[in-house]
Amino acid sequence: MAGLHDHTSPRDIDLVIDVHAHFHTPHTNRSDWARYNQSRLDAGARMGVCCHVASVLGSWGATSPTYFASPADQTPANTWMLDYAAAQTPRVKAWVAVNPNFTAHTLAEIEQGMARGAVGIKLAAGRRADDALLDDIAAAAATYGVPVLQHVWQHRRRDWPNQDASDGIELARLAARHPRTTFLLAHIGGGGDWAHTNPAVRDMPNVVMDLSGSGIDRGMIDEAMRWVGPARLLWAADLTLCTGLTKLRALAHTGASPDDIAAMCWRNAVRIFPAGTFDAALAAARTAADRPRSVV
Repeated sequence: MAGLHDHTSPRDIDLVIDVHAHFHTPHTNRSDWARYNQSRLDAGARMGVCCHVASVLGSWGATSPTYFASPADQTPANTWMLDYAAAQTPRVKAWVAVNPNFTAHTLAEIEQGMARGAVGIKLAAGRRADDALLDDIAAAAATYGVPVLQHVWQHRRRDWPNQDASDGIELARLAARHPRTTFLLAHIGGGGDWAHTNPAVRDMPNVVMDLSGSGIDRGMIDEAMRWVGPARLLWAADLTLCTGLTKLRALAHTGASPDDIAAMCWRNAVRIFPAGTFDAALAAARTAADRPRSVV
């Protein structure tokens, strides 16, 4: 996009891309799935979110574990997500979510998802990030030129049922084996032990981190900026926009420059996703910002 790396204009400060979003489907336990999805789009619009990059984790626990979705659950979830992204273009893009324990199914889902316009690969907690089963997935991501979003649990002091959660140390091992692949370490705010993640990935330039998660500790973003820099941080919200809004408001109090805030809110996303992924969404947001507002 022309002018992408010019100095930030006032209207560009208000642009936001949510790189870690989720939606619900008719196949989940929520009867209010449609209302939930619409509320996310509406609240996101008020916050300045011009695009939600989203995934669906199987049936969200209805008929297989959320973090260990069965192929029978994950295929319709990905199909629904891709259909929804197409219907909501350009304000929604799709990750293709996979469970690495089912290698043949995973690679087929990635191929089909990319053919339908998916912009990245989503890994939950079906296998530790440094497991050899993830190598084929990381290689596929490099081939397609898309990032991998890896769920990371920052408070893992024991094993939990129905998931094989990873931390930043394990993701760094995978990233070292696949330097051509960009890995998005999910939600540095995902638990109480977030501080150890920063040194774990500091020297891994192909690992970037999103700011999503349930934690909103003061200093969390500041420390991440100190260790890896704003060029490797991306704003995100995860399941709800609540703590995402808190972190969005916190950016102005970290000492970050307007250019750095724009980088974290949307420019870094433009860089790590395939070229042109967000052109239409950013153009639509800028056009809307240029329209005169009526006086009520």
